[in-house]
Amino acid sequence: MTSLPLYEGLKIPEATVIQNQLRGILDTAERNLKLKTIAGADISLNLYSTTIYAGIIHLSFPELKPIAYSLVQGETRFPYVPGYLAFREVPALVKAWGQMTVKPDLLVVDGHGIAHPRRMGIAAHFGTLTGQPSMGCAKKILTGKFEEPPLMQDTFSPIIDKQEQIGYAYRSKFKVKPVFVSPGYGLGRENCLEVIRKCVGKYRIPEPTRLAHELVNRFRKGELKEGYYEMSTVL
Repeated sequence: MTSLPLYEGLKIPEATVIQNQLRGILDTAERNLKLKTIAGADISLNLYSTTIYAGIIHLSFPELKPIAYSLVQGETRFPYVPGYLAFREVPALVKAWGQMTVKPDLLVVDGHGIAHPRRMGIAAHFGTLTGQPSMGCAKKILTGKFEEPPLMQDTFSPIIDKQEQIGYAYRSKFKVKPVFVSPGYGLGRENCLEVIRKCVGKYRIPEPTRLAHELVNRFRKGELKEGYYEMSTVL
């Protein structure tokens, strides 16, 4: 088990200062994206547990075929406080990221980017710390308002907070609940929408974060071991 000393003993007012500092270096400008690979990231932990499981799965793009994955188990003692979950989750994600010998062009995190009260959800937090292009794809909205997209597949509507558009509600399948996408770092809102529309498979949850979720659940159950693995070595 890996120790995660980052943010150990940090108080909420100090965490707020860090969020505001990171917000000052956010980069959410639109890009001309030329992606060859993409990755999904997810975290698994019980609400009040100190044990945390982090996983990143590296995929080809746009084929979305697995290339490699990275898994880390660690301990976090930062309290569960809504709006500050990145302080529990980012340290393990950074560890999993550090194990990867080849990095993806873009990381899609199960969580929010700038669709956060202080514009610093886990994807934005991770991206500003590492400089890695990243975006969030969350199952539930955290802040802001949106109109329900039309019920058809591949429809969307803007998420607005304080007269600022912070992302999109995206309906990936007919008559299913939308997912919520927003920039983390190194790309813009329109880039995020463009990417996520190419990541939909058979399910509501787009493939990068769906596969990452499956990965960390298997890890948590003991079916997979901590470390970095290329698919050619595990097939």
